[in-house]
Amino acid sequence: MDTSPRAAPGGGQQFDPPDCAAPPVDDVGKGTDPAAPPPPAGRKERGLDWRVRFALLALVWGLSFLFVKVSGEAYEPLQVALGRVAFGAVALLLVVAVRREVLPRSARLWLHLAVAAFLLNALPFTLFAYSEQRITSALAGICNATTPLFTLLVAVTVLPGERPDRNRLMGMGLGFLGVLVVFGIWGGISAGDPVGAGQALAAALSMGTGWVYVRRFLSHSGSSSVSLSAAQLTAGTVELALAAPFITSVPHRFPFAETASLVVLGAVGTGLAFLIQYSLVRDAGATVASMVTYLVPIISTTAGVLVLGEGLKWHQPVGAVVILLGAALSQRARRASS
Repeated sequence: MDTSPRAAPGGGQQFDPPDCAAPPVDDVGKGTDPAAPPPPAGRKERGLDWRVRFALLALVWGLSFLFVKVSGEAYEPLQVALGRVAFGAVALLLVVAVRREVLPRSARLWLHLAVAAFLLNALPFTLFAYSEQRITSALAGICNATTPLFTLLVAVTVLPGERPDRNRLMGMGLGFLGVLVVFGIWGGISAGDPVGAGQALAAALSMGTGWVYVRRFLSHSGSSSVSLSAAQLTAGTVELALAAPFITSVPHRFPFAETASLVVLGAVGTGLAFLIQYSLVRDAGATVASMVTYLVPIISTTAGVLVLGEGLKWHQPVGAVVILLGAALSQRARRASS
C-alpha cells in the first residue's frame, strides 16, 4: 500500500497502506485527504463503477508487498524505496500536467511536505524494503495492518482534540494483542526474524506518525490532493536521492523482471493507487474507502503464499484478524459520532 497527504501507495492518509502516495485523510485512522476540496455538487464518476475501483485498489495495495519482495532480489533496499517514490512522482506529475494544475509554491508548505514525505514515504518504504530481506512479504503486509492503530496511538498522545475513550483503548489493546499473536509470543517470537518484523512495525509507526502530521499541518493547505501528493513524492525522491550516495551504490545490472516490478510498484502501486483512492473517496465516501484496509493483508498474504511460495504459520493470519478487529473497534465511536 502506499503510502502521501491523503494517502502512502506504490504504495499512502488513513489506514494505509503502505504503502501509497498521499491518500486522503478526513479522520485519524481513516482514509481520506485532509487537503482534498469537497467534490462539486452533482459530479458523477465516468468509467469504472466504484465497487470495481474498490477491488482494484485493494488488489494493487495488497500486491505492493510482493513487488517489494521481487524488486529486492536485484536492488538494495534504498534503491527499491527510491525507485518507488520516483516512479510514483513521475506518474502523479504527469497527471498534474494533464489536468493543468500547479504544484504548491509556498516554501512553508514545501517544508511540511518534506516532513510528510519522510514520515510517509522515504522512511517507511525503506524500512519495508529492508524488512522484506528478512521476513516474508505476507508477514510484512500483516505488520502494515497496524498502521491505523499507531495512527490513533500517536493522535491521542499529541493532538489535544483526540481523547482515548473506551472503544479506542479497547481497540488499541486488542490490535496490539493481535501483534503478539502474529509473532507467536508464547513460543518466543516464532514469526521469523525479529529484526525484520521490527523494521516492518517501525515502518507502520512512521506512517501512523505521518498521518497525524498531515492532519495537523496539511489539512487546510488550499492545494488539491493530486498536486500535494505529486509534490510530496517529489520531495521524497529528493530526500532518498540525497541519501543514496552515502548508503548504496549505482546498480550495475537491471534485470527485466525485478526492474518491471519496481516500475509497477511506483507508477501503479503508489501513483495510480492514489488516483483510484481519491476517486473512491469522492464517489463512495471516506468510510467506504477506508474499508480497503481490511482486504490488503488478505491479498498480500495470499500473493506471498501462492506466487512466492512463502510459508505461513497458523497464528499469523489469526493475529492479522485480531489486529483488524482492533482497528475496526477503535474507529467505531468516531464513525458513530461523525
